[in-house]
Amino acid sequence: MGAFRADAPAESGAPRARAQSAQPHPSTPIPVQGPGVGEGVRTVLGETGLRVFPLILGGSEFGWNLGQPRSSAVLDRYVELGGNMVQTADSFAGGRSEYIIGQWLRGRGLRDSIVLATRVGGHADSPGLGSVNLVRAVEASLTRLGTDRIDVLYLDGQDTSANLEDTLATCEWLRDSGKVRFLAASRFSAERLVEARILVSAGYPRISVLETHYSLLNRGPFEGDLRLVTGAQGMAVTPTHSLEHGFLSGRHRTRARLGESARSAQLRSNLNRRGTRVLRAMDAVAAEHGVAVAAIALAWVLTQRGVAAPIVSAFQTEHVDELVQGVGVRLSRANLADLARAGE
Repeated sequence: MGAFRADAPAESGAPRARAQSAQPHPSTPIPVQGPGVGEGVRTVLGETGLRVFPLILGGSEFGWNLGQPRSSAVLDRYVELGGNMVQTADSFAGGRSEYIIGQWLRGRGLRDSIVLATRVGGHADSPGLGSVNLVRAVEASLTRLGTDRIDVLYLDGQDTSANLEDTLATCEWLRDSGKVRFLAASRFSAERLVEARILVSAGYPRISVLETHYSLLNRGPFEGDLRLVTGAQGMAVTPTHSLEHGFLSGRHRTRARLGESARSAQLRSNLNRRGTRVLRAMDAVAAEHGVAVAAIALAWVLTQRGVAAPIVSAFQTEHVDELVQGVGVRLSRANLADLARAGE
């Protein structure tokens, strides 16, 4: 019997039934292959020139709440939807997050198509940004990630004791040796960013990206001097905690069964009159646009001046779908005004 064709004449009896059961129906969905559906959605990551998806997948859940299989599923879904930048830290799960991401990159053969970022300075074996520990931290991260280069290296600003000139001199060596491409700062003060830019005039490498806490519920720290400095320096801002540990996803509205973990304490701190008011405003905007509440939280962040792409972690593939919706939402002026009033 010949192959089934959509334009073949109908036949009667059992032979026709057997032919249909042996071949897929012409309307059967074709498996998704090749580029992600949002591959054309890109923003420029400041002066790095890197073109990235406006949502960066964070690796804080990998190795802690998620093992290799579930982490890989989340990463796969992110890439399938067009994502191309992954950010982790040497302190996440004691370095296991980096290891999991490295295994996934090798298994999928995606290293050259992913913008890979990691934050150093928080691992117990090489804490801080002193020259010796910084080199050790980068070498250890490269080993765990299974790569020869880090595209964007975030320097953990919690270590304020390290001499910034020495740190940038070490970063210059790391850059010139090909181990690091671009520099980013995490939790740097405005004053420290200004100091870093002054050192650029002496030939030290430029910090092009800032990671800072910023959300509809936590606007103050960024909307002051940090915004002025990053704007003047042409830096890209990649906010973290834009969902406030999951509170702005709308899933945690009561104190019941939150438990006593550190994350639960952070969630409880938002269960107040202002937090409830913000969630109600987000509910209304989400209903208007037909998307998840989490998508509205990210869409709001993406409208803010200076923001390139928020960093958000997920521990289910369904959460990735909700988060990516935020990239496509276009908030109206009325939406923004309602959200701003609720957050006051």
